[in-house]
Amino acid sequence: MQKLLLPVDGSPSALRAAQFLIRLIDGRPAPEVHLLNVQPPILAGDVTVNVTIEMANAAHERAGRDAIKSARDVLDASAVACDEHMLVGDIAETIARFAREEGVDAIVMGTRGMGLIKALVLGSVATKVIHLVDVPVTLVK
Repeated sequence: MQKLLLPVDGSPSALRAAQFLIRLIDGRPAPEVHLLNVQPPILAGDVTVNVTIEMANAAHERAGRDAIKSARDVLDASAVACDEHMLVGDIAETIARFAREEGVDAIVMGTRGMGLIKALVLGSVATKVIHLVDVPVTLVK
């Protein structure tokens, strides 16, 4: 059985990636689909002293559920079963580590469409993932 990874961030391009994945698998044996959202860690300078670990974890959980919802709805509407995963860490590195640990055969993911200057300075998650994994990556704009 083929294993596919669909990392999502709640963006329109992530939703298009979910729709593309459905078209990609149409008529083929059902793959094992992993729907993944990675939340960046909360940095000390981003919070006040009154924020507890539990509050930070709950914030990550809420943000992850929100980011996964639209892609999950699209997959459910097409009867594509998937396993949901929400992790915290560097986004590209966490996607790559998850792909290795789960032994996925391919990754389908959206691009955020950031501006050229921002992409040159910061790099993009998609570009980093491509360089970190040894499996095919399909990018959906």
